[in-house]
Amino acid sequence: MNINKFSKITIILRGYHYSQVRTVVKNLIGTKLQAVEITMNTPNALSIIEKINYEFGDFIQVGAGTIMTYQEAEAAIRKGVKFILSPIMLSQEIIDLCRKNDVLSVPAAFSPTEMKTLLDLKADIIKLFPASRLGSKYISDVQAPLGEFPIMAVGGINAENVQEYFDAGAKFVGIGTGIFKKEDILNENEEGLRESIQYFESKLK
Repeated sequence: MNINKFSKITIILRGYHYSQVRTVVKNLIGTKLQAVEITMNTPNALSIIEKINYEFGDFIQVGAGTIMTYQEAEAAIRKGVKFILSPIMLSQEIIDLCRKNDVLSVPAAFSPTEMKTLLDLKADIIKLFPASRLGSKYISDVQAPLGEFPIMAVGGINAENVQEYFDAGAKFVGIGTGIFKKEDILNENEEGLRESIQYFESKLK
C-alpha cells in the first residue's frame, strides 16, 4: 500500500464483536477517518477482519493491530489487511513480510534509539506509543536530530489534542478510546457515533 494514500487517522477497535465493529466502520465511510484497526486480542479477530474487509475494503482501509509475532502478521495478511500495527518493535522478518505483500508496517517505538532501529529496518511508519506519556513536543524534539520521518502518535489522542500532535510533526494518529463513547459502540448507537465523528472532525484543521 502506498503510504501517501494511507489515512491520516486510524480508528482502533479492541474487544468488540463483529456487529459492533461493522456499525462503527459503516459510519466512517465518507468521513476523514478512513482506516480502522481491529486488534488481534479481540475475540474472533481474524474472522472480523475478513468480513469487514470483504464488505468495506473498497471504502475503508482495514488493518490488524496488536501484532506480536510473525505468525499473527502472516495470518492477518492472508485476510487482506492493508496495514499492521504493533505496540512493540517488529522484527526484520515481519517488516520484510509486509513489504513483500504490499502491506504497511507500523511498529512501535518509545526512544530515539528504537525509532532509528526501526527506520534502519525499513518500517513504513513509526508508531510513537504511548504518545501522551511523552507529549506532542517529543515528536519535534526527536525529529530535530533524526530528520523528518513518518510518525503515528497513538495512546491518549483525542479530539482536544489531535491537532496539537499533527502540528508537532506527526503524520498520522491512531485513536482508541479518545473518540467514541464506549456505550455508543456497545449499543450500536449510530446517531451517537456520527455525532462523535463530526465533533472530532471539527477539531481538525
